[in-house]
Amino acid sequence: MATLIFTPQLARFTDVPEIHTDAATLRAGLENAFSANPRLRSYVLDDQGRLRPNVAVFIDGHTVRDRIHLDVPLGTGSTVHVLQALSGG
Repeated sequence: MATLIFTPQLARFTDVPEIHTDAATLRAGLENAFSANPRLRSYVLDDQGRLRPNVAVFIDGHTVRDRIHLDVPLGTGSTVHVLQALSGG
């Protein structure tokens, strides 16, 4: 099973569960997380279902570059980190 981990920055706004999923793609894994907490969707995806500009996703330490389709495959032991980028100096 893949594991989706949401960083604590998102916890300021909504519950951020750690999700264990047998989803085959990033999008399907995110949908599982959104099922557990529907409010999380609007912090991660925009109105067109794309990753928001201030969100970064890493799968097994590699940056997800396709921010639109999110059809990146997940392995059975994949670890996905969903981060909300911080700004400031």
